[in-house]
Amino acid sequence: MNAHPISLLVCALGGEGGGVLTEWLVEVARHAGHAVQATSIPGVAQRTGATTYYIEVFPVPVAQLAGKRPVFSLSPVPGALDAIVSSELLETARQVSNGMSAPDRTLVVTSSSRALTTHEKMQLGDGRSDSADLLKLVQRFSREHHVFDMAAVAKECGTVVSAVMLGAIAGSGVFPFAREQYEAVVKGEASLRGFARGFDMVGSQAAHPTPTTTTGDSTHPVGWAAPLPTIRDLGYARLIEYQGKAYADLYTQRLQAIPDPDIANETARWLALWMAFDDIVRVADLKSRTSRWQRVRSEVKAGDDDLLKVYDHFKPGVPEFAALLPESLATRLTAWDRRRPQPWALPLKVGSHTVFGMLGLRLLASLKWLRVRGHRYALEQRMIEKWLAGIVEGARRHRSLGLEVAKCGRLIKGYGTTNERGKDNLLHVLDHLARLPDPEHAARAVAAAREAALADDAGQALDATLAQHGAPARPVKAVPIRFIRKTKSAV
Repeated sequence: MNAHPISLLVCALGGEGGGVLTEWLVEVARHAGHAVQATSIPGVAQRTGATTYYIEVFPVPVAQLAGKRPVFSLSPVPGALDAIVSSELLETARQVSNGMSAPDRTLVVTSSSRALTTHEKMQLGDGRSDSADLLKLVQRFSREHHVFDMAAVAKECGTVVSAVMLGAIAGSGVFPFAREQYEAVVKGEASLRGFARGFDMVGSQAAHPTPTTTTGDSTHPVGWAAPLPTIRDLGYARLIEYQGKAYADLYTQRLQAIPDPDIANETARWLALWMAFDDIVRVADLKSRTSRWQRVRSEVKAGDDDLLKVYDHFKPGVPEFAALLPESLATRLTAWDRRRPQPWALPLKVGSHTVFGMLGLRLLASLKWLRVRGHRYALEQRMIEKWLAGIVEGARRHRSLGLEVAKCGRLIKGYGTTNERGKDNLLHVLDHLARLPDPEHAARAVAAAREAALADDAGQALDATLAQHGAPARPVKAVPIRFIRKTKSAV
């Protein structure tokens, strides 16, 4: 008998039930009368830990082996896997990059969902790996592949992703077991719903082993995408929600002032994000929305009869209050705060599940009319106008220069000192690099400075780039020295 074990590698993140899934598969194989072996390989502490589970099932029932026993391997062999099933796209790509998947042999079933790694989250810019590139890698190194959002399916069915993965394995037909045999080991209606959805997502394509990607409830070629709203549409809708129609119309007018359509499209995203800057009014609005309450209930899995209490902790300081005051008052208040030994702040604990807590949040969220009269609003608009003027002027000198200045909108992000540092860097780039005599040299210098600023929050890379292109160094900002009296009880 020349039969070989069927090999499957399961890739799951911490808390997704990979161990339970492995136990289910072992139980199914044993109930069906097949010899089976499973091992697990703990992963590193990345995205709560990634663990792989290796399973081998002999395709011939034990009763037909005439007393012989198959020999199994304890670990997967690169290029010799029959199937890989993974709950996260980057984890799938990592296994493919390790040579586990063979283009002429391996079936790959993967989720399209992402759990960002620590490295991706640490980047000042967009540090996410490109999902399109990951999908191309999966497509290139698999005999057949199926891709769908397992996390979304699990959430919709009210179960864990391991149940969906089990359904996907059953639907793929990689093991010689009937659907009923899989369902016999699954407990709970929610898990059975998840199993059924996973089975249907993959099972409908199992009879046609062509390189396809399953998305949503239907199957389309890789790269297919339904029509989506444009960045301008999304930006306009965001600003209507943020401040109202007049503010959203200002967004449109600003974009229309940029003659080049490609530069205007690049500007649209960063302009919408900048115009919808975060302040205490915005935070209160987000904290008091019905959708937020529903999301919290869903995350903690609170039932209709459960009592749920939500406390929000705030610590607004002088900058947050001064943002809503006229410029003259805001300047004096900020100067007073800087003279204090310690910056003033007001710790608050708001029970958003209570009537008074929610009324307080909604009252603060209703102060949009005060936002446009405040110091912060005026400051942001002046800086936005300077950036837009730099884009128009740069585009007039050279198209690439205007485009690179538009991309510098990425520098404005976060809040507090991070936001201030991004604005300072942008102003320095506009005042010096964007005005270099040679527009093509200026475009290259602006691009290099932008990438340096996003790669190093300490600013050393940016300073080196400025010096390389003949621009003056950034001015050193004065930081007040605060003397704190030592109390008698202090050691």
